[in-house]
Amino acid sequence: MADYDPERVRKLGRPRGLPFNIGKIGHVVLNVRDIECSARFYTEILGFRISDTYPEEMVPGGMVFLRCNGDHHCLALVGDKGDSNGKSLHHLAFELATLDEVFRARDHLKQAGVTITFNGRRRAGCQVAVEFLDPDGHHLELYWGLDQVGSDGRVRPEEEWRQMLTLEDAVKIAPQGQDTTLHDAALRSRLEAGTDR
Repeated sequence: MADYDPERVRKLGRPRGLPFNIGKIGHVVLNVRDIECSARFYTEILGFRISDTYPEEMVPGGMVFLRCNGDHHCLALVGDKGDSNGKSLHHLAFELATLDEVFRARDHLKQAGVTITFNGRRRAGCQVAVEFLDPDGHHLELYWGLDQVGSDGRVRPEEEWRQMLTLEDAVKIAPQGQDTTLHDAALRSRLEAGTDR
């Protein structure tokens, strides 16, 4: 292991030509020991609102999606699966501005030899994403298109979720109201030719 040199690290920066730009930290998912206790804390003490929940049959330990603004979720909780996973980071997600950037990010990550663990569309929130591991094994997500929740609190019903296990299928089979048009002609051509995997 190399010695840490703060001056050397301070000189690190964004490479020219990076094909995507992270807009914000989008959401954090935490593993918790007692999902109901944690959900109560985040709602009744901190004022978050619940957007969706998954039963244990859908995600071992169960899952609760919480919001503090219009994003479907900015925080999610995953219950203890009996493997002492409580009190740890499940994953951290970063928002991209366009669907095209998700495709470019996947290409960039593959080229860099990064381990990709998922690409496609998730269920609750319906975001299109590429998920991967950092050098320490932390699960990270780059996503676009997270559902928005208005002041009426209405969230997309479960029967409208369209989980897809590839980015290509996420573009082809979109949930109602999600425009999955690729604007980059080269990406569109790769998708139409079936060479974009």
